[in-house]
Amino acid sequence: MSKAKIYWILQTGGWSLFAAINIILAYLEENLTVYYLIYAVLVLAWFIISTHIFRYFILKWGWLEVKIKKIILKVFFCIFVLTISNFLTHLLFLVSLGILLSGDLDLSTIGATLVTTFFIYFIWTLFYFIYHYIERYNTALKYEALKNEIELNNLKSQLNPHFIFNALNSIRALVDENPSKSKDAITQLSSLLRSSLVINRNKLTRFTDELNAVKDYLELESIRFEERLRTKFDIDPESKKFTVPPLMIQTIVENGIKHGISKLQKGGEISLQTKVRNSTLFIKIRNNGQLPHQKLNGSKGFGIENTKQRLKLLYGNKATFKICNEDDNTVLTELSLPQTV
Repeated sequence: MSKAKIYWILQTGGWSLFAAINIILAYLEENLTVYYLIYAVLVLAWFIISTHIFRYFILKWGWLEVKIKKIILKVFFCIFVLTISNFLTHLLFLVSLGILLSGDLDLSTIGATLVTTFFIYFIWTLFYFIYHYIERYNTALKYEALKNEIELNNLKSQLNPHFIFNALNSIRALVDENPSKSKDAITQLSSLLRSSLVINRNKLTRFTDELNAVKDYLELESIRFEERLRTKFDIDPESKKFTVPPLMIQTIVENGIKHGISKLQKGGEISLQTKVRNSTLFIKIRNNGQLPHQKLNGSKGFGIENTKQRLKLLYGNKATFKICNEDDNTVLTELSLPQTV
């Protein structure tokens, strides 16, 4: 069930229950009339409308994304405004239906009505914020669980003995032939292992850091594949302003080499291109090879599925991911990520 549907069920159901309780109390006090029923329905509609408008501004101002202590005074002020508007609307309904009593304008009655209305709006606001904070907490738990799974898979693929064996063998072959290049390779391997072992505990990392990790990985692989691996970068300078999920681009590049280029006798090229438009980072990764149809149709393996899940947890519907066979010899992976503050 969608969040919007849940919201409207709770919104209409909760306020309808509130109206029903008032009608029952009026009946028990023998004050129930046709005019009171009309009044109760109008009050019900106004509570639904006014709280929905308040919800609109809560989302517009981003209050769910900040700590409550920073906005508590603003929230109480808005509840106060809602209380006053509700009281004036309440009087308008009574006058329009001709059921306004002189006692309704007593200071004690007005005070009690304002306090009660303020308390009702406060309870609605409290439940609304609590619901979203619990949801965000559950989302954070899901992210941490998925992050742990991704870390384990990255450690498995990048720190496995086969990878280290190949990298060290490649470096050893360079020690006598090209000592300077072998030193650079050792530095790159060290940097790559460090980024894998000490993965950033934040959900996002700077694009430039991710790009450096990708370049270190490709430099090491180029020692092993030599002329069979060609790389190409076309990076928009504005990309450095963005943050990306740690190791996500590197994982896509690694899969492109492992499942694409390494299987080609003549090797191939892997390219990384970025563009920035309308505060959105567009990433295109191409590698020679072909993606099997079962992978295109929703693989459950590491790579495609986990990338989609990470993006959904981090960005909701604001990020996109697509992978396809661009032509008979090229796999294209496309990402779009919104700019985060």
